[in-house]
Amino acid sequence: MIVIGARDARTQLSTLLDRVAGGEEVVITRRGKPLARMIGPDAVDLSRRSEAVAQLEELRKATRLDGLAWKTLRDSGRA
Repeated sequence: MIVIGARDARTQLSTLLDRVAGGEEVVITRRGKPLARMIGPDAVDLSRRSEAVAQLEELRKATRLDGLAWKTLRDSGRA
């Protein structure tokens, strides 16, 4: 795993993408704290993705607005 600061990642993006394509993982940090992780598409566990989608669908079924319009909710925090 490669750990690199955001500023350096910006200047070395092409090299980092080549390394990710080669199977490495890159963690980008800002002020020493992890900010993002770059992994190749084959590294994604599709079963976990499917499980997450199923959980979101179940949550959506259980969530009701009970008379509230979604536009009202969307606009409630706007000035």
